[in-house]
Amino acid sequence: MSVISLKQKIINDEYTKYIYESYDIQNKEESIVEIENNIDLPSNFKWNIGVIYGGSGSGKSTLLKTFGKISEEPNFSKEKSLISNFDWLSAEEACGLLTAMGLSSVPTWLRPYHVLSNGEQYRARMAYLVGKSEGFSPLDNPEDQQPILIDEYTSVVDREVALGMSNSIQKFIRKNNKRIILASCHFDIMEWLKPDWVYSPNKRRTERCEYLRLGSKPKIQLEIFRCRYEAWNIFKQHHYLTGNLNKAAKCFIATWNDKPVAFIAILPFPNGSFKNAFRGSRTVVNPDFQGLGIGNALTTYFASLYKALGKTYYVRTSNPALVNARRNSPTLWQECGNSGVDRRGQTMFTDSYKSFRTAYSFKYIGEASKDNINIITFDGSAYKNHTQNSNTFNLFN
Repeated sequence: MSVISLKQKIINDEYTKYIYESYDIQNKEESIVEIENNIDLPSNFKWNIGVIYGGSGSGKSTLLKTFGKISEEPNFSKEKSLISNFDWLSAEEACGLLTAMGLSSVPTWLRPYHVLSNGEQYRARMAYLVGKSEGFSPLDNPEDQQPILIDEYTSVVDREVALGMSNSIQKFIRKNNKRIILASCHFDIMEWLKPDWVYSPNKRRTERCEYLRLGSKPKIQLEIFRCRYEAWNIFKQHHYLTGNLNKAAKCFIATWNDKPVAFIAILPFPNGSFKNAFRGSRTVVNPDFQGLGIGNALTTYFASLYKALGKTYYVRTSNPALVNARRNSPTLWQECGNSGVDRRGQTMFTDSYKSFRTAYSFKYIGEASKDNINIITFDGSAYKNHTQNSNTFNLFN
């Protein structure tokens, strides 16, 4: 065990004199704070994520500094788009880094930092700090690198945002074999962050957390409601395509703790040669809740419902996260022959406008849903009057 002593000379004046006369203060020359450091990380202990956890004034920041220099806050340009601030990376790497942090909204990438929401700003800051640490490429020996040190982790964001951010960052850190130590006063992040070790100044001991890493994935409970077309206005600014939406689309909204987090719109397949076929027209997740797999889970869920009704369900997207998720689920999704992987650069038509972007098409081949819900005909009222039209299910990350 070691003790860290923080000493500061007291500059005496009429205010300090008042304190001395009013209270039993013996030391009138200097202020001393002592913090015990029992962080014990054996050399043979392989780890990627550590957390120093405790309340305000417990010494978290001081203990964090014993590992090196705390990462400095980035200075984002007010003139540049967010993604242009990541100019030490290639454009493709910058997109990948932001997506890895759960910030996969293309319109957000093109906006300046200062106009983003609080949750978007926090994800952008984390992407910058992590990406700047020691390069974007994975390291074979994380022991040889300076850990990324983040103070006051998730202290200024909503708790749902904090959970999503924790889930995204732990995936990135382990995939790229980096090391990070976070100082936080919140314990709710642990199940999502899955640290290898935690140190509490109050308990004064280091705890290994294999039970967190090996435990079951956290659950998110969403409620899904049929909604009116106007609900699209909440989400259209976050979609990478045009803000237009076909008026014939059936629209649904998903909420988490009564907060609207995702929107999905579904249309009959426009090609007459496909009978009883439908396609996902829009799937948008609020940027504050990206990185949790909500968009892909919702799409899969609705596809399974349509299959239960004897319908075929298709999706077409350019979103890298959704493309990768479907390619990684071959028992659920089958890539179509007209997918962008085979016709890269060719013109396609989507929702009555021409686009030269590369898009990828998939057909749902998974099991049919066993839920007792008819998504084609059940009554849909306005979003705020949805109580009787909800369907609740558990979404696993």
